[in-house]
Amino acid sequence: MADLRDEPLVLGIETSCDETGVGIVRGTTLLADAVASSVDEHARFGGVVPEVASRAHLEAMVPTIQRALKDAGVAASDLDGIAVTAGPGLAGALLVGVSAAKAYAYALGKPLYGVNHLASHICVDQLEHGALPEPTMALLVSGGHSSLLLSTDITADVRPLGATIDDAAGEAFDKIARVLNLGFPGGPVIDRYAREGDPEAIAFPRGLTGPRDPAYDFSFSGLKTAVARWIEAKRAAGEDVPVRDVSASFQEAVVDVLTRKAVRACKDEGVDHLMIGGGVAANTRLRALAQERCERAGIRLRVPRPKLCTDNGAMVAALGAEMVARNRQPSDLGLSADSSLPVTEPHVPGAHAHTHDHDHVHEVSKDNLYS
Repeated sequence: MADLRDEPLVLGIETSCDETGVGIVRGTTLLADAVASSVDEHARFGGVVPEVASRAHLEAMVPTIQRALKDAGVAASDLDGIAVTAGPGLAGALLVGVSAAKAYAYALGKPLYGVNHLASHICVDQLEHGALPEPTMALLVSGGHSSLLLSTDITADVRPLGATIDDAAGEAFDKIARVLNLGFPGGPVIDRYAREGDPEAIAFPRGLTGPRDPAYDFSFSGLKTAVARWIEAKRAAGEDVPVRDVSASFQEAVVDVLTRKAVRACKDEGVDHLMIGGGVAANTRLRALAQERCERAGIRLRVPRPKLCTDNGAMVAALGAEMVARNRQPSDLGLSADSSLPVTEPHVPGAHAHTHDHDHVHEVSKDNLYS
């Protein structure tokens, strides 16, 4: 068995939205997962405010990195690389993380890896269930994304099969929670109310499930409108809105479509594994229905524990460690944030040859503060 110390020790930085995440992994072993969330600062606005998120990242970055290093029991000079989310995400928020990663990589003389947020959500499952099977089918569901992805190599080949054409699943949860006056974020609170409701109480529509609709694309805008109108009609008639039944019926409509399309994609592509990731993967009904349908179809389901489903630095570190292990070209110090980075680019090597830059980094940082 290989010595654990031979596996790459990588620090990952995630700032694509409202959580400052810093993770440290050695190979596929999680050593630290430090998160500073600014979600409370956004709650009064009913959604994430980009400028507020960026400022929160600036304040949290250095303390969160220091906490992760302490939790992992390693020195910054021990690291084999620094990984950072280069996109997609909020431009200002991403820039904070990318700037910090470049500064640490430069000061420490370590290779830098700008990685894709969505590919990181897939790779994080390695920290829970071991090496990803190849190919892997992944259903990613979050506030900004609902995607079906097929990966034969998480560091180099991720192919989109389907995506949301309007509201992502997590976004729909937030909007319905707002209509029900349940606060922000909507996912956890609707999940909680739904457990006490009847998922068959109200027949809400299932978007893009007709015979002529795209097989793997998602649409939750029509569902969101239907639920909002149903609630408005009840209120206009002076009737009480059954919050638990509405939550359960809405949630069932979302997870029914997500799991149905994911299992269909696995069957069509001949893939016997399904990985579910992203913040909505923490939803208890999504996990239960996916398990039920995968078992029926002979598909093995892999879902990380809820803490690894939401945005975190561990997922970025996991993909960074895989980049190091597979000898992928590091990013150069000209790396920039890309708010619309396509998932087909799991990592961003950079436009320039890295060798010269990296030699220079080692040369200027021999006596830096971190050694």
